[in-house]
Amino acid sequence: MTAVKTLDKLLSRGEQVRAASPSGDDLAFNHSLLCSLGLPRRPTLAREFLRQAGDGWLYVQAGAIDIGDGRPIFQPIPHGVVPRLALIWISTLAKRSNSPEIFIGRNASEFLRMLGYDTQGHWFSTLRDQLHALAVCRLQMGFHGRTVNETAIKRIDAWLPANHKRRSTWPGTLMLDPGFFDELVHHSVPLDVRALHALRGSALALDIYVWLAHRLHRLNHRPLWLPWHTLKGQFGHEYQGKHGHGDFCYSFKRALTKVLIVYPAARLYVKRGGIELHQSAPPVPPKTWQVCQEPHAVAHRASKDGEAA
Repeated sequence: MTAVKTLDKLLSRGEQVRAASPSGDDLAFNHSLLCSLGLPRRPTLAREFLRQAGDGWLYVQAGAIDIGDGRPIFQPIPHGVVPRLALIWISTLAKRSNSPEIFIGRNASEFLRMLGYDTQGHWFSTLRDQLHALAVCRLQMGFHGRTVNETAIKRIDAWLPANHKRRSTWPGTLMLDPGFFDELVHHSVPLDVRALHALRGSALALDIYVWLAHRLHRLNHRPLWLPWHTLKGQFGHEYQGKHGHGDFCYSFKRALTKVLIVYPAARLYVKRGGIELHQSAPPVPPKTWQVCQEPHAVAHRASKDGEAA
């Protein structure tokens, strides 16, 4: 997709967001700590990953999966856009159904459409690889003296790589860890699906969006000043070397420009040395935070959208 087409789609989504508040199928949810502490954005050979922000931290350990041949297949640490969106949608479906056992679509195409992707080319293998890695990794989260030791997904059937187009090999359902589900019920942040779809090309833009969605409306009336070195400590682990700081500042400002198109209520100012945050309305108005009671509504809509496309 060309840069012009990408910008046109982003601007179109921004117009939709400004025209009407999200409701129904336009609502998604993410764990509050994962709004401040994201997974790696780039692939890593390491078997563990640590990200810290203020008093919070996220520690990820890679796992192994059984694909039916009698031996464990070691998985990488999940990274990039796909596991971020997958975890948000898994959390959303769990919230909507009020159950840790959730239906993730009749096939891979349906789940990809939930994430906002088409069903062409490499997205099947990317989804398979990242879903397996996400399903078997161990997540630990800590904040203010409290440690949550969980795997997000307690049980998933492997999606066999050789037969990914056959419906029988798609997991269909998965089980969230009870502890993670309980945390999600009590500590989730509402998000606008239209914004998530618009930002799906950038893991950094997604991280900034969910962070602002969680952070801005919780500020008091005094602005919050965040210097670039603080922001890099939270978002810029991947930017290393002589030019790491400058590269991070450039990438952050570029991603922030995209985020503000689909979060127009956000009040912040980029200044020399950092950014200044001001109390803002959340992207999802409080009156629309009620959880949809149709557990398969999103999957049904994704199927219809795919047929229309």
